[in-house]
Amino acid sequence: MNENTKALSDAGVSIWLDDLSSERLTSGSLARLIEERNVVGVTTNPTIFANAIANGHTYEAAVVELAAQHASVDEVITALTTKDVADACDLFAPVFQATKGVDGRVSIEVEPGLARDTAGTIAQAKMLHERVARDNVLIKIPATQEGLEAIAATIGEGISVNVTLIFSLDRYRDVMNAYLTGLERAQQAGHDLSKIHSVASFFVSRVDSEIDKRLDAIGTEEATALKGKAGLANARLAYRAWQETFATERALTLLEAGANTQRPLWASTGVKDPSLPDTLYVTELVAPQTVNTMPEKTLEALADHGTIAGDTVTGRQDESSALLDALEGVGVSYVEVVELLETEGLEKFDASWAELVETVKGHLETDR
Repeated sequence: MNENTKALSDAGVSIWLDDLSSERLTSGSLARLIEERNVVGVTTNPTIFANAIANGHTYEAAVVELAAQHASVDEVITALTTKDVADACDLFAPVFQATKGVDGRVSIEVEPGLARDTAGTIAQAKMLHERVARDNVLIKIPATQEGLEAIAATIGEGISVNVTLIFSLDRYRDVMNAYLTGLERAQQAGHDLSKIHSVASFFVSRVDSEIDKRLDAIGTEEATALKGKAGLANARLAYRAWQETFATERALTLLEAGANTQRPLWASTGVKDPSLPDTLYVTELVAPQTVNTMPEKTLEALADHGTIAGDTVTGRQDESSALLDALEGVGVSYVEVVELLETEGLEKFDASWAELVETVKGHLETDR
């Protein structure tokens, strides 16, 4: 077991891998990361599956079989992705059992085109949950305005959810409210609250990418001094919002009834600016009851030279608020940035989904 990844785990951070493919499962790669890098969960998204199916040969036999059955492109995508997720869930079953359902989780996302469609998201969330048919699956739902009711409804059905694409503090509070609403509905419906879990994926590096671009355009010494800091400040303020929300009477009543807190998950933790330390969004976001989902490159950087120096989040909210105020002071609009990032995030997933559809379509045409 690696000392650095163990130190992060010991500090209360669950390490999840932001990647999955059939090849990772069959080669033993994922099993090794569980054994040697303290990995206790996996997240996926349309981009990950588009890359996996486009570049992996382990899907060919399955596509040939599905082609012979005259499966549609959507049916093939669902079959391939839900099988990978189900197999990963099986691999993580011992972790799931050992942590009483907190970890050992594998996420699968609803189709990006449904992000503005509440009813469609709810229906597909139920379908994916039924297809994977594993207690440790998390259904990923984007935190759009339309997604909030879908989150509450899905939780209300007793289905565990990973809420994704959160950039703003206001939207994060809306997400936590949707989770609590869902728990209240689940309780009224007679579901066992202790079996419902959720994480809220708060994106980090993309915030810096967009804000730093704007700071470069401003070009003053004052603006330049703020680069590479907004993503961490935003996440640290999100952690405070989480602490405040789950200390309310409403949340405590549900927790006393057996419910679980919705843990903050740091997403988009691969550093995009080469001038920044490659473990920045890991070592500087250490706090109890959080998840950090990392691409393998970031995970290996942590294992090689990441230094875990205890909690780097709690108690830093005042300086984080001051940082966001300073950004407004030099002319960077926080509201404008987070709204843009949500729109771009959905566009990127739409593009990846289109790529995935074209890749599968090409395989089907070849095999028919």
